[in-house]
Amino acid sequence: MPRKRKLLAQLSALQSNSSFPQLDALENLNTTPGGDSSPKSSKYFVTEKKKSSRLDADFFHQPCVNLAKSFLGQILVRKLPDGRELWGRIVETEAYLGGEDEASHSKGGKQTQRNAAMFMKPGTLYVYQIYGIYFCVNVSSQGEGAAVLLRSLEPLQGLDAMRELRRASRKAPTKLLKDWQLCNGPSRLCQAFGIDKAFDQRDLTQDIDIWMVPGQDLPGEQDVVATTRIGIGNRGEWAQKPLRFYLRGNKFVSVVDKKMEREMAARGHLSCS
Repeated sequence: MPRKRKLLAQLSALQSNSSFPQLDALENLNTTPGGDSSPKSSKYFVTEKKKSSRLDADFFHQPCVNLAKSFLGQILVRKLPDGRELWGRIVETEAYLGGEDEASHSKGGKQTQRNAAMFMKPGTLYVYQIYGIYFCVNVSSQGEGAAVLLRSLEPLQGLDAMRELRRASRKAPTKLLKDWQLCNGPSRLCQAFGIDKAFDQRDLTQDIDIWMVPGQDLPGEQDVVATTRIGIGNRGEWAQKPLRFYLRGNKFVSVVDKKMEREMAARGHLSCS
């Protein structure tokens, strides 16, 4: 009881003599007599915890195009075996719509051992290899055989570790990579985040090594460029469909469509006149 009266007196003094928030005193009142200083209840800590929680299954359960757009601005987190965390903001994606999409690995609804993850629940990683060397990472969405390719990230945390991983994945030593070069492309993204075939079929909502958290200041529709996908070859009309999405003006995007950006700027100008 004497200790509690003393703390209450301190709180009263703070209220009368200071304009600062009484967070310190509130934290003291919430500590245990044994010396555990962790807060037991406070709206400040609850809010912070909510902001850092991972995206759940409901987020991923969207149609493919919607999910590809919704990924922009969200944060991909990768925890390395040594405990370091890599954080990157998603700035570029591509949608692959499943059976009808001639550029999709699941075109015609064909399911194989390689593409099985595309038919699993939304939020499942689909990792495949190109040229027998590089990896690309996708996330399954709502829709049979549909998935979103993660094309580029804006590095936020763990950049030195990303450089180490990129350097280790290349055969010959090269000059130090600049920040914008670390994750500006699907295979570079996988190199920088240490993502390989071992991540195929993992669940982003539950995995302990890789997940997503909500981003801050998410883009509006006017900030998103919709244009054609990259490197899909001769796929008829599907090669021309606007199924690649990226944040306009972001320097971490792999390939910028200047013509489309000029058209968007013109439309924006006309709508304001």
